[in-house]
Parts: sequence; structure tokens; C-alpha cells
Amino acid sequence: MEHPITENASTIQLLGQLKDQVSTLVQDEIRLAQAEIAATPKRIGMGAGYFGASGLLALLGLGAFVTAAILGLAEAIDGWLAALVVGAVLLAVAGAGALLGKRKVDQAIEAPKTRVESVKADVTEVKEHHHDG
Repeated sequence: MEHPITENASTIQLLGQLKDQVSTLVQDEIRLAQAEIAATPKRIGMGAGYFGASGLLALLGLGAFVTAAILGLAEAIDGWLAALVVGAVLLAVAGAGALLGKRKVDQAIEAPKTRVESVKADVTEVKEHHHDG
């Protein structure tokens, strides 16, 4: 409930407005924290998907390196060099995907923690001012 602040407002009116505003702030913070927590499983799922794709690419890269070693030992032709290049590229892509997946999971886990700490700080601040006043 909005109360315009006027020069003639009494202390009681100002305290009532402060109470309403703090209550609204805490409720808004709680709603935001709930929304972030609800989005966490989706973010973790996306991060896990990146990890899975990276694992597959790493396996393909290992297969290419194995193929390169076999071809290189069997005969010294350009085929093994091509397999080494493909393997190196696949492993580089796998590394980048793993880093991206880790970042997504870390972001998904950190957002609700930050919001909870913010709400705790707000509640502590309100309690301190309530006891002081």
C-alpha cells in the first residue's frame, strides 16, 4: 500500500510506511529466490548435457588418436597425420564444452545461494532496526 510522504506526516505514519515497504521488499526477495530455485534444475540439466556431449567428443578424439597410432605404426603415410589433427580438434572442442558445462552448473548453483544470503541480510537488518526502535 503506497502512502505519499508529506512534510506533515507524523512519525507513526512514517513508521507505518516503513513497515509496509520493508514487508513488500522481503516478499519480493522471497518471490525472486523461489523463481531462481525453480530454474536451477533446468540449468543443471543443461550443464549435464554439455558434460555428456563433451564426454562423447572426448571418446571420439581418443578413437581418432588410437586410429592415428595404428595407421602411423602400420605405414608412414599422410593418413595418420590427418587422424592426429582430427583427434586434436575433437579434444579441444570437448575441453571447451566441458568448461562451458561447468560454468553453467556453477551459475545455476550460485544464484539461489546469493538470493538466500540477500534475504537473510534483509531480515537481519529489519530485526536490528525493530529492536532498536
